[in-house]
Amino acid sequence: MASKRRPIHSSSRLNFRPNTETSGWETKGKKPLPEPTTVKHVLLMMIVHVCRKTLFYNTNVKVGIYGAGLFVVSLLADVLPFPKTYFSMPDNVFNQYFVKVGWGWTLLVTSPFLLMTSYTYCCGKVDKIVQHVTRLGIATFAWFFWTKLFWYIETMYGYCSVSPKKHLTKEICIAGGNFWYGFDISGHAFILIYSSLVLIEEARAIIGWEGIRDLIRNEEHARRIEDVSVLGSPLRVLSLEELHKLKESYEKFTPYIRLCFIVMTFLSVLWDVMLVSTILYFHIMVEKFISGAIAILTWFFTYRYWYTVPGILPNLPGDGLFKYKDVRQPKECIKRRGTTSGTQSNIKGQLPTFVGMPLYGLRNQENKEQKDEDTDTEMDMQTVSAVK
Repeated sequence: MASKRRPIHSSSRLNFRPNTETSGWETKGKKPLPEPTTVKHVLLMMIVHVCRKTLFYNTNVKVGIYGAGLFVVSLLADVLPFPKTYFSMPDNVFNQYFVKVGWGWTLLVTSPFLLMTSYTYCCGKVDKIVQHVTRLGIATFAWFFWTKLFWYIETMYGYCSVSPKKHLTKEICIAGGNFWYGFDISGHAFILIYSSLVLIEEARAIIGWEGIRDLIRNEEHARRIEDVSVLGSPLRVLSLEELHKLKESYEKFTPYIRLCFIVMTFLSVLWDVMLVSTILYFHIMVEKFISGAIAILTWFFTYRYWYTVPGILPNLPGDGLFKYKDVRQPKECIKRRGTTSGTQSNIKGQLPTFVGMPLYGLRNQENKEQKDEDTDTEMDMQTVSAVK
């Protein structure tokens, strides 16, 4: 007797789709996924990554190179004639239109970057933004004070190559076709070194900048589902109005912030090239070394001491209503280089990165594993409590 067979429908096995309205599945804990990335965005981020590697080269090492170059190379340039090049001409285009107004170029590029970044991480708070703008005011005062002092020393304590009584000032002496003997501390060396260091410090606001997008998306999701159990978000301290202002300004200014950062990198490279030209062809060693030492000490006192003291304004770049720099890379984690090109492997607690960006898939996997571990721990505690 043949047994009755039940027909097998392939759709019941292969095309099964649960009814989420009646199945009771919980989607509350799922975080929204990042937006799709375009090829244009990837290429842009690669350029930004190269600029980050260039501009954020170890500052302490760079300062040491500046000092050694001003002393050793300048000393060699005083006794050995270097071959003349286009950069040895005082009227070359870079010297005339960039170095002589170097601080103006530095302010022109740095000011919009500082305004846009501070407006974003300060959520539009004018008083907070003004505190960050104050740094450029202090730097401008330092530039004006030292350059004027250099000019005063050369003018007041110098003399003309002919009768000093006939040519009382440097301008009259030079206008008469004579030579002015004075201690000419290199204002160019000061401007080039100080501008480069200020550019580096102010550009540090972009460190961790790309992660703000993830913070905003996750925070909006957590507030939308009223998930108060999600702790540790840097944006949790913001009000709804501040969060909205952050999202609006971040989306509006980020493309221009990246562009300013790229220009700041190119300007910093130009200042370094012109510093080499100054070391090889202009001034004597002691004039360049003193001006470079003053530039480095001024930078160190402001950005490495003054701005780091708690409770004393102004603050360092990136210090706003929330922290975003160390969200993905905690300070206690020590980064170590990977063996593959373009990637970085880190110790436990720090995600691998590609061209400076974290690998989102691994981050989501770690978040899922951490959530499962927390769930298991909670169930164990409930079991122990029930037994008791």
